[in-house]
Order: sequence, then structure tokens, then C-alpha cells
Amino acid sequence: MEKSSASASQTPEPQPRRLRGAVRHCSHAHSAYGRFPLPDDPFHFIPCTNATLPPALDDPDPDRSWTHLFDPNPERWSWGNVTAKQNAQDNDPYAGRGIYLCGYLDVPLDYTNKSEDRIVRLAVTKYQVSGLARGNKVPSARANPSAGSKSERTIVIEPGGPGGSGTSYAWRAAEDVTKRFSDEKFDVLGWDPRGVNTTSPAISCFPYDADRDRWFMLTGQYREVSGSPDAQLELTDAMNNATFRACWEKHGDLARFVSTAFVARDMEEIRKTLGEDELTGYLVSYGTGIGQTWANMFPDSVGRVILDGTEYVRDHRLLGGFGWTALDNATDAWRDGFLGECLNAGPEHCALARPRGSEPVSLQELEIRMKELVVSISQRPVAGYLETSGPSLITYSALVGAIYGALYNANSWPALAQMLYELEAGNSTLAAAFLEPLEWQYDPTLPSPPSPKSSTDELGSLVICADSYDAPLPPDGLVWWQSLWANMTTQAWISGNSRFFNVFPCRHFNTYWPRPAEVYRGDLNRTLSNPVLLIAETYDPATPLRNGRRLLGEMGKNARLVVHHGYGHSSRDKSSCTDAIAKAYILNGTVPGEQETPCFADEKPYLYGINATRVDTQAAETWDPIRVWREHLRQLRL
Repeated sequence: MEKSSASASQTPEPQPRRLRGAVRHCSHAHSAYGRFPLPDDPFHFIPCTNATLPPALDDPDPDRSWTHLFDPNPERWSWGNVTAKQNAQDNDPYAGRGIYLCGYLDVPLDYTNKSEDRIVRLAVTKYQVSGLARGNKVPSARANPSAGSKSERTIVIEPGGPGGSGTSYAWRAAEDVTKRFSDEKFDVLGWDPRGVNTTSPAISCFPYDADRDRWFMLTGQYREVSGSPDAQLELTDAMNNATFRACWEKHGDLARFVSTAFVARDMEEIRKTLGEDELTGYLVSYGTGIGQTWANMFPDSVGRVILDGTEYVRDHRLLGGFGWTALDNATDAWRDGFLGECLNAGPEHCALARPRGSEPVSLQELEIRMKELVVSISQRPVAGYLETSGPSLITYSALVGAIYGALYNANSWPALAQMLYELEAGNSTLAAAFLEPLEWQYDPTLPSPPSPKSSTDELGSLVICADSYDAPLPPDGLVWWQSLWANMTTQAWISGNSRFFNVFPCRHFNTYWPRPAEVYRGDLNRTLSNPVLLIAETYDPATPLRNGRRLLGEMGKNARLVVHHGYGHSSRDKSSCTDAIAKAYILNGTVPGEQETPCFADEKPYLYGINATRVDTQAAETWDPIRVWREHLRQLRL
């Protein structure tokens, strides 16, 4: 049964509302599984449907409104996929199947000020592995798992960003996470951090995505195609100022309460609300920054926590540090990974490995060809056309941005290689199909109004800037930033522009907001109740291996590091070695004896699932690069 999705963006509210008194439960319909939410459930969980978005902050009776969203018909609930453990002898289509439960948790807006009564309403989605038991009219929220309730431990997940949606991550990954790390024994819970997606208030500073798209097309041009980098920087700087002013006009002081320290406090509230003495977690990318901060703020709460794709949060305290300290591996991942593994796989599996003459393609030759291609596009865009969207241009900024995004996910490489191969040969159709979705966040084919309310993109900039708010500003203003832009793009032509645009808005944060209510400036070597498991990848384009090693050096005995030899961002390049260590850790608390353990991916890019001794002609005939690319974009948006 297909899972429904309740992760659509909620209209952001200008100001959060006040904490309320005791929870009131109204009489409502029963199902064969009882009634929801359960009277003693602090998360207010009900089975997820497409309608289960948390109540708005200005709802005068959120408990009643939420209760009325409970649909007693299990056919409309979001059940997990059918697995081998489903009881085939029972004439019950839901027996043995996990269930997605949607809920919310109200937390203080400002933990540092007890007189502040505004709140944040965190959206929460849990995948409950035990499913639900029939016949329990009023089951306990913490009943025995065999009766269809919570597991012994709950794996809390966070996908990164800043700005990544944990509820969306739960929809896509929860069943894989519990299988990978706990043999489907532990529940999985994701939440939207403050300011993100369906958590309220949600921070978006444009009325519609089309408004943001309009200005990004003008201000997001890469340095290599700027006729005047100085003029381009002035233009982008002015727009950054306008955007932060819009954030202030629309959301007031909320930017003071979105720092990583506050997100860490929210995660601690989730642990306490789960009723678990220790937090069990799988935190990825920027999520590792949340994890590092949380672990050192609440060392006694640390249970079995994996930090995968490790950042080093000390970098984020530096001016521009979120950008310029993360350039190490993008070029290596392109050369050794995308190009090198293409040649290793051969022309049967990678279009760019097809020889032009009698001699096989060399790595040096292919690298030169691809550089010539992107340089030529920087000098003159290529005309494109799609029946669905009409005329278009293949631009340098869009193409390089697509290449950088693809380095996050090696499953996308065969499709990207096919697109570049065709583009090099003068056929831009596939390139247009790949790049068009990257330029627009709204769907112009939808009826009026053409899109839902705007996504919460600005939240990421506000978190990055809040975490570095006290970094000394350069005395020469834009001159320093222009030099940083030039240095970053010279060091990494693939990622330099993207990472620079992540941090450049911070020039204006202090113009509109005083110091954040809290940032964490302590060390990362607190003695933890249990050691954490770090996973750092050799060819990660966003979080270099050196981040994991620097963090391990500071944490010492409080951490173990798995050096994951593979491609892509975080350990998505499957390794049985990495998975075995992670599963032993989550299930039993077992950590490696050595501080650092090497693990290698099971397969190579371009050959995933393919016997390298033969060509799978049937798969080749049905392979659709556009479908592969669209799936990659869906994952990338998380």
C-alpha cells in the first residue's frame, strides 16, 4: 500500500502563540484499533493521512482540531510496506505491518527566558515497527511493543540542511533505517526543526516560490559567468539585504531563536517526551552539527547516536566557515569518482567511457573534454527545447550546480554521464530535461493559484548566520567577500560558488537582529554517558573526511570513527562493513575497539546491482535517465 505524504509546507505564521494548559480530549470516533490520540500520549499521535498537518498556532483549540483529524478508516492510514513478518495466515491486510503516526510537540520558543510564553509547535512523524493491535479501545501510549505500541528504543533521525525536513525524511527512509540499524526492532522518529516545513512558525520570507525563483535567477549567477564580479556581488548583496529585511518584516525576532543550540534543546525535549533515559539517533550532515552540540550540552543523555557525514561545528563559528571549510573533496569526487569510476566501469555502463576513435578514453583526456565543455558553456549558453516547457538555455551556473548536486549521490552518475555525453555531441534535450526542474521550485502546470505557500528556504541562511553572528566582520566590507568568492571558486570550481552563496547573506544578519538568544561556544570533549559513532566518507563532496578526524581528535575516547571508503554524501554508498558496525552499535551498544576503523563500499558506481562480467541488456533497454535523475532530485531536496 502506498504511503501517503503529509509533508506539504504549512503556511508560516507571523508570530507563535502561547503555551496552553492541560490537554483536553474530546469524544470522537473509534476504529478497530481504538481511538486516537491516546489520552496519555504527549505527542498526540494519530495514524497519518494526507490531512494530518499539525494545528496552526492561532488555533483557539488545537487539541480539538487535531482530534477531529483522526480518520477511523484504516484503509486511509499510512501503513508500512508488506514484509516477510506479515502474518499471511491472518486475513488481515495490516497484520504485522508498521504504521506511520503523525503528531506534534509544543516547546518553548526561548528556553533561556522563562517569562517568554511563546511556543514552537514541532511537527513529528514516527514509524512504529509493531504496527497497531486490534481491539484496544484505549491502549496505553507506552504499552508492551507486542501489543502494538512503541519499541524499547526509538531511533531519532535528522537529515541535515540547515532546513532539512525530518518528517519528509521519515516518510522516505524510516523503514530502511530501522531495518539497516535494528533489524526492524526499533521505531524511527523524525521531526521538522524549528522554522522548517510543517513545524510552526515556519520561516519563509517570500509569499510564493515563484517570487524567490525570479530573483535567484538574477542573483545566483556564478562568478565565472559574471561580466563584472564586482557588480554581481553588489547585486547579490543588495538582494540578501532585501531578503533579510523581508524576514524581519514577516517574522520579527524569530531569527534569534533558530540557532543550532535551540534545535539541540528541542531534540532533548523529544528524548524526554519519548520517556527514554538515553537518546538513540541517526543524524546526518548538518544533523551531525546538531548532534555534536546536543551531546556536549546534555552529555548524560547520550545513548547510541550515529553522526554520519560529519561536520565540525567549530567551523560554523567562523565568518563564512560553513562555506570555505567544506571545499576539500568536491574536485576529487569529480575526478576520481565520477570520471575515474566511469572509465573503470567501461562504455557498457557509462556513456562518457565510449571511445571516439580506436584508443580507449583516458582519465586525463576525459577531464580535459569535460572542462572544455563547461568552459564553452560559460562563454555561450546552449539552446534547449522541451515540449513541456518550450525554449530554454543550458547555462554554466545551472550545469555546474547540477554536477555538484550529483556528487552527493553516485546513483545519479550514469544519468549525468549520459546527459554530458549527449550535450558534448550537440544534443541538449536531456540537459534541458535535467536542468529545468532545478531552476523552479513551483509547478506552473497546477491550476490557479499555481503553487502552495513558499518553502522554508530562508531558514537555512538564518541558522548559519545565527551560529556565526559574533565572528569579527572584515573592516574592508565587500572587498573581503569578493576575495573569498574568488578564492573559493579557484579552489573548487564545482562547489565554490554554491558554498559561497550559503554564507554571503550573513553580512546582513546583525543589521536586523541582535545576538541570538543562545549559541553554544563550549568545547566538544565533554565526558559522555556513552561514546558516539562517527562515520566520515573519503569522497564526500560536502563534509570531508578531515572533519571526522578533527572531531575524533577533540572527542577522544567519547567517540569512534568509521572511515567509509565510498562516494556520495554520508554513507549512502552501501558497505556491509559499515552497516555491521552501525547495527551492532544501535542494537547492543557495541563500539569498535580501535579509535578509527576502515570500511569499504560493497560495489562501485555505475555497477550497482550489475554483474560486472556481463551487460544486463534487459535493464539497459528499460533504463530511463530522466526517471533516475528525477529520483535523485527528490532525494537531494531532503
